[in-house]
Amino acid sequence: MSFDLMITAGKIIDGTGNPWYRADIGIQDGQIAKIGQLDVRAEREIDAIGMIVCPGFVDPHNHSDVTFLLNNKVESMVHQGVTTMVVGQCGVSLAPMIPEREEFFRQIIPLYAPKEHIETMGWRSFAEYLNTVEQSGLSANAAFLVGHATVRVGVMEFDRRAPTPRELETMKELVDEAMRAGAFGLSSALALAPGAYARPNELSELLKVVGRYGGAYFAHIRDEANTVVESLKEAIKIGESAGIPVQIAHFKALGKQNWGRTTETLKLLEEANTQGFEVYADQYPFRAASVYLSIVLPPWAHEGGTDKLLERLRTPEELARIRRDIESESDEWQNVIHGCGYNGILVTCVRTEQNKELEGKSLAEIAEIRGAPDPFSVTVDLLLEESADIVMVFFGMAEDDVKRVMKHPYTMVGTDGWAVAPQGPLSGGKPHPRTYSTYPRILRKYVREEGVLSLEEAIRKMTSFPAQRLRLQDRGVLREGMWADIVVLDPETIRDNATFTTAHKFPSGIPFVLVNGVPIIDEGHHTGATPGKILRWQIRK
Repeated sequence: MSFDLMITAGKIIDGTGNPWYRADIGIQDGQIAKIGQLDVRAEREIDAIGMIVCPGFVDPHNHSDVTFLLNNKVESMVHQGVTTMVVGQCGVSLAPMIPEREEFFRQIIPLYAPKEHIETMGWRSFAEYLNTVEQSGLSANAAFLVGHATVRVGVMEFDRRAPTPRELETMKELVDEAMRAGAFGLSSALALAPGAYARPNELSELLKVVGRYGGAYFAHIRDEANTVVESLKEAIKIGESAGIPVQIAHFKALGKQNWGRTTETLKLLEEANTQGFEVYADQYPFRAASVYLSIVLPPWAHEGGTDKLLERLRTPEELARIRRDIESESDEWQNVIHGCGYNGILVTCVRTEQNKELEGKSLAEIAEIRGAPDPFSVTVDLLLEESADIVMVFFGMAEDDVKRVMKHPYTMVGTDGWAVAPQGPLSGGKPHPRTYSTYPRILRKYVREEGVLSLEEAIRKMTSFPAQRLRLQDRGVLREGMWADIVVLDPETIRDNATFTTAHKFPSGIPFVLVNGVPIIDEGHHTGATPGKILRWQIRK
């Protein structure tokens, strides 16, 4: 017997949570052919002595929908060991795209890439979209969700109302097409417009379509701050009403007034699973989140889309109402400014050259630099200057909550990031360091230095657990017959190098990453290979 490639003498952590053992791995035709003490030849051998050999990381919450079409090497992801990404998160997928709603569709596209590239999108249906991505090639595998906001905008634009019976039927037809094309489920973001305009029965009806194909509900809940408990209960109830599993996105308790409430919300996960209803969560290992700056405004201000939002910011009466809502004590919406303060919100990505120098600075600092009357005023100015095309990072979580969630048996690791690179069209701004360093940060800080997790448990949360969640029977574990998605890492030197001020830095200590048996990261360098597969949901009727 001979192999295409062999990894020798490494400490194997197979992804199940079991202790390590030493063995060689023989790879043939993209799959793991043999594990053991192998005395055979291979065209290429990787000496892994002193290294950990584990499955490639499966990211259950990824936003690379746009960026991997601009740079199919998905560099910041594969350099940190990610070999499979689940995109279409937080209600936004790049299909279906309804031609007559294309203006509104563009407005919900994630802001992590230059807007001019949106013009190159030539698909309409979900199936056409998957085929387009497949033809472009990827350095990692990708699975896809259909986004509730995408479907809603395609039928209703940015209307703040319930759908008519006919509109709801059209939305269900679009979801059905996506599931038949290979979507793994439906995602929503009830904290963000236009998803915030939906009531539970709308989601429940759409998810019943997902349930016919055995898919799942991926939920960014309505509020991660003051009403986090009620919002989590709502998401669980919506999934339960449709009879399908629920995945809670970026599990957290936002705002100092809510620190410690993860003890309550984690109990809800336990209770649901005890009652036989499948509810899991994903988490990134940081105290800060990232999204577009306009979410600091109340949901009603977004009705009608970006142009209407900017018009309201220019109208004194509407602007006064926005200020009152932000400064009020209402729990009717997720008020990020209440939870983080202007000092805790950093501008990280702008489009205009005149504001590039502000990237990495807080809204409070920018107000001082500009001599603005207050941070609210400078926030409005920035939104107008950038046509709302501006991204922020906001600090609102407690470290104790981060650790508590991380240790919980029902939570797995996810980046909530997107593939970027230190050069080219994806090198702009100061993206959240999770885009480069989610997995290395856990392995360095929370495993090696603080012992929050064992190495075996951390890798389980990065590999077999999300693979099990996605029903990927042939990935996530090192076992003969599985696809050879493999990471070789040094547990003593692995380190996250990206920060909030110097974001575009690859991690250290991951010299090799294989996707479907092909080296993508080889001696720390990207090979340019694109062996990733487009994973399509295997319909279970």
